[in-house]
Amino acid sequence: MSKRSAPEIRLKRVYDPPDPGDGRRFLVERLWPRGMKKAALPMDGWLKEVAPSEALRRWFAHDPKKWEEFQRRYFAELDRKPEAWKPLLEAARQGTITLLFSARDGEHNNAVALRAYLEAKLRATTGSD
Repeated sequence: MSKRSAPEIRLKRVYDPPDPGDGRRFLVERLWPRGMKKAALPMDGWLKEVAPSEALRRWFAHDPKKWEEFQRRYFAELDRKPEAWKPLLEAARQGTITLLFSARDGEHNNAVALRAYLEAKLRATTGSD
């Protein structure tokens, strides 16, 4: 009995060049990345609704001291709108996906939090086989 490998959710800053291993690429920002032309960004979709609310984004302001609370609040927002993130979950089940973000901080941004959220959802739906 062969076991399918776990879905891979990668992260990449929008300003970094695409890679053949990226799989399907999704921009997960509410605002278009500064200085980036739409035609210059290869992607499979721009999922604005999966990004944190404007109020949460402004409150967080990429302050690492607020990271844990940001994630808690962001996950609560995501719980209220599954229609926003379910397409990402389905895409991840079919193959590698890459979440594109524009923040300079590669450790404390909504894409990092969203990946953790999606990975938890994937684990919950696949069970412990």
